[in-house]
Amino acid sequence: MIQTVTNIWRFYRDGFRAMTWGRVLWAIILLKLFIMFVILKLFFFPDFIRESSGGLDEDDFVSRELIERRVPGN
Repeated sequence: MIQTVTNIWRFYRDGFRAMTWGRVLWAIILLKLFIMFVILKLFFFPDFIRESSGGLDEDDFVSRELIERRVPGN
């Protein structure tokens, strides 16, 4: 098992070393991930639960909303 993991690690390590544009592509990928998960979250996805909880704990707010919004008859 350890030999298999070592072989896989060496395969990827040597493959990325042989890539001529590898570092540039990884920099672009990391930049895109940063933009998607940090910048977009800050500006477009507010913390709705914290704002709507009205001073309650977030878990109490979520459980109350789940109970109040359940489908009748279930």
